[in-house]
Amino acid sequence: MIRAMGLLQSWGGFGTSIASFIFLRDMIRRYCPPELIRAFDKWTRRIRSFFYPYIQISISEFMSNNLKPHDAYAAVEAYLSVHLAKDAKRLRAETVTGGSKLVLSMDEHEKVTDEFCGVKVQWISGKLVQRESKYLPELERKYYKLMLHKKYRDMVTDIYLEQVIKAGKEIQMRNRKRKLYTNGHSKTTWSHIVFEHPATFGSLAMEAEKKQDIVDDLLMFRESKDFYARIGKAWKRGYLLYGPPGTGKSTMIAAMANLLDYDVCDLELTSVRDNTELRRLLAETTSKSIIVIEDIDCSLDLTGQRKKKPPEEKIEKTKKEVSRKDTEESGSRVTLSGLLNFIDGLWSACSGERIIVFTTNYVDKLDPALTRRGRMDKHIELSYCSFDGFKVLAKNYLRLDTHPIFESIEILTRETKIIPADVAENLMPSSLKEDSEKCLLKLVEALKQAKQLMIKKEEESALSEAKMKKAADALQDKEDSIDKM
Repeated sequence: MIRAMGLLQSWGGFGTSIASFIFLRDMIRRYCPPELIRAFDKWTRRIRSFFYPYIQISISEFMSNNLKPHDAYAAVEAYLSVHLAKDAKRLRAETVTGGSKLVLSMDEHEKVTDEFCGVKVQWISGKLVQRESKYLPELERKYYKLMLHKKYRDMVTDIYLEQVIKAGKEIQMRNRKRKLYTNGHSKTTWSHIVFEHPATFGSLAMEAEKKQDIVDDLLMFRESKDFYARIGKAWKRGYLLYGPPGTGKSTMIAAMANLLDYDVCDLELTSVRDNTELRRLLAETTSKSIIVIEDIDCSLDLTGQRKKKPPEEKIEKTKKEVSRKDTEESGSRVTLSGLLNFIDGLWSACSGERIIVFTTNYVDKLDPALTRRGRMDKHIELSYCSFDGFKVLAKNYLRLDTHPIFESIEILTRETKIIPADVAENLMPSSLKEDSEKCLLKLVEALKQAKQLMIKKEEESALSEAKMKKAADALQDKEDSIDKM
């Protein structure tokens, strides 16, 4: 009992000493000059480092002021998930393709210990929550912290970390799942799902020569890193896909991603607040990515010729009207100038090895500055279904290389216009009893109806032109008779 009382008194005295030290430090910070405070902090850190011989190395999810993803973070995460996750008590499980396999990684604020050449180090996972403005949602930035004894600093930084990054990148390559990113759910950052679209160039309904030309262009781009560096251009390429709705523009993008093994970033312009946020989203994309803006003719007010500069007295009023209109219609203030800089400005050179794709149904509506060579390097027209495109779809849907009905379909496809989506819909069996011949006959009937509709429209157009010509001739005769009087 006496020993216990003595122990309590000792701990009580120790607690009083700590409280006195904290009070003294607070008084020094409050009333002493800044120079003295900095000196006090300096000596405090030295004393603390003498009694606490460990150092910390933080690896954040993002670098460069939270703009660019940190490659080392992803590599460390992959390494820890394979080598050390089994030692963690709190794990985070994520599914991969098909949901048949779970990948385990460290949960937030979890600690694991690793050993290298007889030296033990500790990894700690964490998360930092930031809010740039009260009007914006909170941003979560994850990080890993490495704890080690200072006497092993050189070995850990020069050898161990290099081995971890190398092993992590090898694991990433083995387990890489391509991702489909979107900014639609959050206006300030990307969210993603696993990209699983099955489209290939072999399944695209278009001419073989045209497909091969696109494939060759893509493969040449992927292998041209040294070429782009030699000519002094950013390693990127722009593709403009245009044509009527239903001609396979989105399928073409999926085929490009599958051919190159690239991620896809589907950029929703109407969800981007302004040009600054657009640059941030661009900086957060990684290399080996396809950045897609679909239906760009419908994205904000980016179509048509650029307007002339208004008179000085109307500039302020014009700015207010445009800002109010943009806010009311889309909540976005992205401008054509901001988008042009996004495509080929200084910021477009970050990361490298990226493809930018625009799709549109009405290419004539776009500003020429948006579609010129150098921004959209290759223009690809996806038009109505040809006979070659039909044969690809027949092979995909019905597993047919030839059939007696093909001859009739070849003649009809030359005489009428039908989009590949309508051809595919007619080739799709509607029941188990519907065989390939019935599907082909269904397509023949659809082609005949499309031909009749096209003839009808041509007749109506010709009749309308004749009426307009007749009215113009009558007006001219009337003017001539007036002149004679």
